Amino acid sequence: MDFTLSDEHEQLRLRVREFIEKNVLPLEASPANYDEHENIKLDVLEQVRSKAKAAGLWAPQCRKDRGGLELPLTACAAFYEEANRSLFGPVCLNCAAPDDGNMRVLEQIGTEQQKTQWLQPIIDGEVASAFAMTEPHPGGGSDPSMIQTSATLVDGVWKIHGRKWFITGAEHASHFILMARTSNDARKGLTAFLFHRDQPGWHIERRIPIMGPEEHGGHCELVFDGLEIKDENRLLNVGDGLKVTQMRLGPARLTHCMRWLGLSKRCMEIANAYITEREGFGVKLVERESVQLKLGEVAHDIQVGRLLVMHAAWMLDAGDYARKEVSSAKIHVANTLHKAADTGVQLCGAKGYSKDTQLEWIYRYARQARLVDGADEVHKMVLAKLYNQAGDEFWQWGV
Repeated sequence: MDFTLSDEHEQLRLRVREFIEKNVLPLEASPANYDEHENIKLDVLEQVRSKAKAAGLWAPQCRKDRGGLELPLTACAAFYEEANRSLFGPVCLNCAAPDDGNMRVLEQIGTEQQKTQWLQPIIDGEVASAFAMTEPHPGGGSDPSMIQTSATLVDGVWKIHGRKWFITGAEHASHFILMARTSNDARKGLTAFLFHRDQPGWHIERRIPIMGPEEHGGHCELVFDGLEIKDENRLLNVGDGLKVTQMRLGPARLTHCMRWLGLSKRCMEIANAYITEREGFGVKLVERESVQLKLGEVAHDIQVGRLLVMHAAWMLDAGDYARKEVSSAKIHVANTLHKAADTGVQLCGAKGYSKDTQLEWIYRYARQARLVDGADEVHKMVLAKLYNQAGDEFWQWGV
């Protein structure tokens, strides 16, 4: 397991860092560049995206013949980490959730016609997308087997009825991946579909207010009251919906971690700049042992997280599902982001709590990390189950 980056990927990482430093970080300083939900304004975003395309830093997860960089996940780990040195970085380079995960799964399992119609516009940045799975009680959340939104085949057309909520980006999205129940079979009861926002038979009930900041399109509640989907817009076979969710969510969890490590490092960067200059009771804060212990602990946790992420990425690149490796990374990195943001605020004091730095933005954003794509407790249950099945072999080295 050699996680050394190739010369090509290291040069790419440095180019991403330079691009973020020059073109994206300066935008954070002006309130004029933020929309009402504290994300980058769409007109500003389009300008930066044009620069990213021209710089050859666009869609790292997608094939070269479709306009991407076709990076393995190990290289994405370095790319995404540098991209999310800025709050706005991933969306500017087209590697932000939920588009990132949707592009990956469509590339992997879509037919050529589906890729042309549904994938390519997302790669090109012409449309945004959403993944509609989570439902209010008693529907499915972390347990997709509880999904109640139904799809019934009538004369070659699927009719959808049900409700979804907390669907990220839905208000801004044009292309949707939808999970619906097509039978009561425990393993083969779900099917995945594609639909466009302009199709009748569904609507956004509300944009759900959250702690924020928010992705473009927020987190929405959707109602389906007869949406019709042609069978040609079904992903894989009838009953393969659970397979689709597993294929999408595994890498998506890991790419979340890659981005969160970038934000964690940014918290350290902001805090270190402050304590290096700030003086109290005759000494610089950076010289105090209590401050050094806080910084050292976060630095340690970030490095552990980077190794967990790279290991899981290496296994996924090799064709393994890497279930325990992804779950371990998800638990650790989500908590590391929360700790990094909290430590940054603590060390910067009132300035960290204010909007004079990006720490309070990251602090609010960080709380979702322990919930999205499976709460900490769910991933710990996964690890316990895998350990009970494997015993000491749980810790075997990959061969």
